[in-house]
Amino acid sequence: MEPMILRAQTAADLMTPGPVSLSASATVAQAAAFLTERGFGAAVVIDEAGHPLGVVTKTDVLVHTRQRSKTVEPDNTPVTDIMTPAVISVRPDTSVRSVVEKLLNLHVHHLFVVDATGVVIGVISPIDVLKKLE
Repeated sequence: MEPMILRAQTAADLMTPGPVSLSASATVAQAAAFLTERGFGAAVVIDEAGHPLGVVTKTDVLVHTRQRSKTVEPDNTPVTDIMTPAVISVRPDTSVRSVVEKLLNLHVHHLFVVDATGVVIGVISPIDVLKKLE
């Protein structure tokens, strides 16, 4: 059996460009609809300038919903109240080795790629890495 080769050198080679994002002004109800309609497990929450503020996951939405299960009115809680207020990011020129090490060592499912100004330009998931294996 031949060894598999990863056909990528940098984060830019692995990333899915133009990741979808949620505005910091979005509500939990909007985040839930956004994630389920698109089939995503997570989305980066950005400010008006496109800078990442945090990450909201389906798990964040589920935990929040369970905690307020007694309420029947629409959930207008700001998504910023339930997001993880940290974004694990890399630059486009980050080596593939560093990307894979971050995914494994930090136990994260998404790494966001940011440009020199800090604007999110891509996302890398384990699936993106697997797609580059031959």
